[in-house]
Amino acid sequence: MDFLDIRWDMWEMIWNYRVLFLRGIGVTVALTIIGYLGGIVLGLFIGMGKLSKRKWIYYPCKYYVDFFRGTPLLVQILLIHSAIIPGIFGHSLGPIVSGAVALVLNSAAYNAEIIRAGIQSIEKGQTEAARSLGMTKQIAMKSIILPQAFRRMVPPLGNELIALMKDSSLVTVIAVNDILYAGKVVAGAAQRFWEPYLMAAILYLCLTFILGKLISYVEKRFSNSYVPTKRKNLFSSRRS
Repeated sequence: MDFLDIRWDMWEMIWNYRVLFLRGIGVTVALTIIGYLGGIVLGLFIGMGKLSKRKWIYYPCKYYVDFFRGTPLLVQILLIHSAIIPGIFGHSLGPIVSGAVALVLNSAAYNAEIIRAGIQSIEKGQTEAARSLGMTKQIAMKSIILPQAFRRMVPPLGNELIALMKDSSLVTVIAVNDILYAGKVVAGAAQRFWEPYLMAAILYLCLTFILGKLISYVEKRFSNSYVPTKRKNLFSSRRS
């Protein structure tokens, strides 16, 4: 069948490149973890900044989110690798550093919106009650608001993690040796495209499947640990 022109003997060649694919898995996972954790930390500050009533804090955070959500990640990667980092340091810091920086900055914009929405979803009465007990605004946010808001942030933050792992394949354009880069190398060496790119797709599918299972486990743990009995029943009925 010409449409599905797969040569099964090609899998032997892919096996010979297994070290390249394994290195690609390691790089993809490492970039995803760095981008995600860095994005959560930076996104927390930006999300809080978007809740600030001070315009000199609010507007830079707002424009940051608008820029990184309104432009393609591919353009951001090329801009950071080819212009921003060489402009700041005088030379390139390597494709992996550029890719990691781009993923952190991009993920922070999306996480900031998730965090902002999560905090705003908590009733104002919670803050007022905490303040009436003598808590400062910062302690009320840290001890009362954020723990409740985080529970509601878990599903969208999980989706962001899976999306970031798939989007990390774009760093291939600056020659980061991730999974897709391994597929491109094999495709170029064998002048075949079905098998190497299908292998790359299978590897991404396996990684996102594992992440999906971990996220579901975390969601259940948070639901069982913190949600009151009536809310537990409501959540379980929605899933069934």
